[in-house]
Amino acid sequence: MAQKVKLSTIAESLGLSTATISLALRDSPLVAADTRDKIKEQARALGYIYNRRAASLRTSRSGIVGVVFHDVMNPFYGEILKAIESELDRSRQTFILSNHYDSVEKQRTFIETLLQLGSDGIIMSPAIGTPIEDMTLAEDNGMPAILVARSMDGVDMPTYRGDDSYGISLATNHLISLGHRTIAMVGGTDQTSTGRDRYQGYVNALRKAGIEVDPNLRIPGPRSKQGGFEAAVHFLSLPQKPTAAVCWNDLVAIGLMNGISRAGLVPGVDISVTGYDDLEEAAIATPALTTVSNGQAEVGRLAARALLDRLAGSHEPDGIHLIKPEMRIRQSTGPVRPRV
Repeated sequence: MAQKVKLSTIAESLGLSTATISLALRDSPLVAADTRDKIKEQARALGYIYNRRAASLRTSRSGIVGVVFHDVMNPFYGEILKAIESELDRSRQTFILSNHYDSVEKQRTFIETLLQLGSDGIIMSPAIGTPIEDMTLAEDNGMPAILVARSMDGVDMPTYRGDDSYGISLATNHLISLGHRTIAMVGGTDQTSTGRDRYQGYVNALRKAGIEVDPNLRIPGPRSKQGGFEAAVHFLSLPQKPTAAVCWNDLVAIGLMNGISRAGLVPGVDISVTGYDDLEEAAIATPALTTVSNGQAEVGRLAARALLDRLAGSHEPDGIHLIKPEMRIRQSTGPVRPRV
């Protein structure tokens, strides 16, 4: 087997000290930028591989952060992850990603693995049904935890997410302003803080406008495009004949619009539809989707920054930090047009 390249090998080849080589490879400002570049180029040429395990023994830091979400295939989480990655890159932190798919056991195994690896911290959107002791497992073992997207009762950790109740009220009020009075809510679940808050925002907006809240106009469950598409049959068969739908997220809204179109109706003309999250796909959907921007990029950036600050010795206040949503009005909503 080939012998591993050591710092001393690089130092000898450049006529520098091993201390200078070490500092340069860690991007220390104590080494001039041009010298750092020269050292890194020589390290690559010689095939030097940074020994993270040895470094972690010296510094008590691994340079590794865990990130666990429900499902990163959902573009909502993908946009949060992109912002987290960008912020971690600036501090030369590497992340390990896991999807828990709302499996508490899978999530717990991931946390335990991170602890075994000596990870520096974890950013997580907790699985449905997560017990409090699982949430504190990381912190109790010296691994700081930051929550995103979902919050949990009884857990006082820094949590970054959009103001879901306010955001859904924006969408509902927009439909009310267009004359809609029979408005359904499609998707979501009361098992998450996100689902509960969004439904509450819908209810609050209706009550403020003097519109009776009809529980039969709620179609819970769907969280994907397929789910929204399948919900269209239920939506179109409701005896109350809703003229509009507030959807739990953009994926549900796009699926619902496809189902409405399949039934021979025109979204935005015959039935108004709003989404939530303002994913990239929303603007290019047919019709372009009226939705709510939920600040995913800001959520990811602030969460990563909060974790890095903790690792540096400062402490972001615990509790929930809400990002204020904004409406994005497009072609999928219009004045009420009673169905016949």
